Amino acid sequence: MIYLLLISSVIIGAVIVGLFKPQQNSVRLLLSFSGAYLLAITVLHLLPEVFSSEIDIHGHGQIAADKIGIFILSGILIQSILESFSKGAEHGHIHLHSHSKKFPWLLFVSLSLHALSEGIPIGYQEDSELLWAIVVHKIPISIVLATFLFNSELPKSYGYLFILLFALMSPIGLFTSEKIDLFMDYHKQITGFTIGIFLHISTIILFESSKDHKFNYSKFVAILLGMFVAFIA
Repeated sequence: MIYLLLISSVIIGAVIVGLFKPQQNSVRLLLSFSGAYLLAITVLHLLPEVFSSEIDIHGHGQIAADKIGIFILSGILIQSILESFSKGAEHGHIHLHSHSKKFPWLLFVSLSLHALSEGIPIGYQEDSELLWAIVVHKIPISIVLATFLFNSELPKSYGYLFILLFALMSPIGLFTSEKIDLFMDYHKQITGFTIGIFLHISTIILFESSKDHKFNYSKFVAILLGMFVAFIA
């Protein structure tokens, strides 16, 4: 069921583009909702968990709690590096040359690493907050990605292949974490790293300036709604 949710969240975004061709303003509001939801889940659930002083069954809990800030900062820095290659696709911005007919390998690799890192800590969570945060985040991102791919001069087969492979990355990360004990032994450190990634992405989505720096009521309502849904989850 978890694997299906992760894959379908990307496929749904691509299908929405193919069927409805959503307007830019609608996608921006959906991004604002997902960013607010992602940030709220990070602050309300993930941060308290990784800073807990409880020692897990492997004896690594206290070590992770003492050093977790380093991993959070590392996640922020690594995500900044990845975005220099993905051109901001993780938070809804893609600035690439659309006339190229070559497969966008840098975009694919950077987004794949991002998606893999999201999938790894899902297996550690007893509750489903992280899973739903990733699902909610992936839908608008896949809309932006599919819009770029389908409107570019890339062969359609490249676009479909890109979407399919991207949809598989988080499930692969989850599968790997379930099969390799090392990931479980250091799950708090890895979750801290993911928190850094989420903080970077969500804050950029929420706090980037609107045109002429005007207050955007629709965006503000979407942010409030995203935080409220995460709070009651």
